[in-house]
Amino acid sequence: MSEFIQTNVQPYFNFWIYVVLMMIGLWALIAKNNLIKKLIGMSIFQTAIILFYVSLGVKDGSTIPILDHHGPEHHETADAGHDDVHEKEHGKKAEPHHADDHVGPNPDTIANPLPHVLMLTAIVVGVSTLGVALAIGQMIFKEFGTLEENEILEQIKAGNVDD
Repeated sequence: MSEFIQTNVQPYFNFWIYVVLMMIGLWALIAKNNLIKKLIGMSIFQTAIILFYVSLGVKDGSTIPILDHHGPEHHETADAGHDDVHEKEHGKKAEPHHADDHVGPNPDTIANPLPHVLMLTAIVVGVSTLGVALAIGQMIFKEFGTLEENEILEQIKAGNVDD
């Protein structure tokens, strides 16, 4: 058992936490009758997914991918039409780049910003969805006098709904 924990749980502890959070949120969505509790479960589930994707974008020892186009790594021959200008000014053609020339940062040392950017969008969509769901919950409470799903369904089946 301790070998399982050392090889599968300990190195991936954050992923285990995300799975537990997802299951708590899913359980709340399925098992609870109160609509507000279902919304809380949806938020917990969404938060677990966002944490999961953000953690996938993390790389140990990496930096942010900001390029300095005017620093020592700047290659003038990368500019369009530079060969003609170089030839006119210096009387000789600029040397072409070789395939093994390293232009830009090493991809092993930069973090991928895409998961983080996508999760920012997901957070905005989630907050707006939660706001709309709470507004709908308020309207449901005004109409039925309760937020319990089974009581609302009973009132609908009994025909006690104002049109």
